[in-house]
Amino acid sequence: MSDITYLSAGLSSVGTPTLWAVTLVGVLVLLVLDFVVTRRPHEVTMKEALGWSAFYVALPLAFGGWVWSRYGSQQGVEYLTGYLVEKSLSVDNLFVFMLLLAAFAVPSALAQRVLLYGIAGALVLRGVFIALGAAALQTLDFAFLLFAIILLATAVKLLRDAVSGHEQTVDIANMRSVRLLRKFMPVTDEYDGPNLTTRLKDGRRALTPMALVVVAVLATDVVFAVDSVPAVYGITEDPYLVFATNAFALLGLRALYFVLHAALSRLVHLSYGLAVILAFIGVKLGLHWAHGIWSGVPEIPTLASLGVIIGVLVIVTLTSLRATRKAEPGTREVIERR
Repeated sequence: MSDITYLSAGLSSVGTPTLWAVTLVGVLVLLVLDFVVTRRPHEVTMKEALGWSAFYVALPLAFGGWVWSRYGSQQGVEYLTGYLVEKSLSVDNLFVFMLLLAAFAVPSALAQRVLLYGIAGALVLRGVFIALGAAALQTLDFAFLLFAIILLATAVKLLRDAVSGHEQTVDIANMRSVRLLRKFMPVTDEYDGPNLTTRLKDGRRALTPMALVVVAVLATDVVFAVDSVPAVYGITEDPYLVFATNAFALLGLRALYFVLHAALSRLVHLSYGLAVILAFIGVKLGLHWAHGIWSGVPEIPTLASLGVIIGVLVIVTLTSLRATRKAEPGTREVIERR
């Protein structure tokens, strides 16, 4: 561990107060910039999406290079591995966002504004869960075991759904967040641009479908935070690196959605890969917890974790592309509608 490592709340971290402040300001600036760019609803071109995606890939990689040179290879590998895990899980987020946008019939010009609301909400939720995770690691001896159980349970669910062919669906009528909103305010049938509320002819305020889809996206953010935060804590115990990996993975989702929109339907084996990755990190956490009690129990090095994660992602991507390429024309149409 570098001699410039900052000890905060009993946890070893590279995040000094100054570094935290600069990072939070930087995240807010990028988020505000995204909202400014999308202030006028418009359909996103592939050129625009590719440009922003390249920026949001280059930025975290450059930051990872700085972490590596400033704090050493251990922190650098932890950051890059954590970022790769979070980016992989964020693709699964995009599947659900895609389903929600379709279910609520969101106009293509408004899609990126909905995604931004989801990203902003996810950043806040991840911050809360990261703080809770850090507190748990400091005060609970079995915190790592608890995180391991959460990840293993999630992996089992993902694998079971993938094997059974269960497809993710969105039932708007039965979503608790939607039903709750409808109890308090009327909801119009038509979108009013990016506005969350509109005024009816009788002068009353009413929610637009935009408000419903935003709340639905925020509700799904809670579920994803429960999985992703323990996963990255399985890579690094540094709360600052955990936040940085989450923030960088989330900030690029708006542009990545439009780049991968067509390709997402071809990643038919992604759930298998994510199940393997989450299970692997769960085992890694369990071994780490056991090592603290019985020193003879081996631990999995972070560099080995990086290799396993990259290998799994490459395999499921190749097998997915092969499966969809070999599918019959009619079958491919079904796959692409998932």
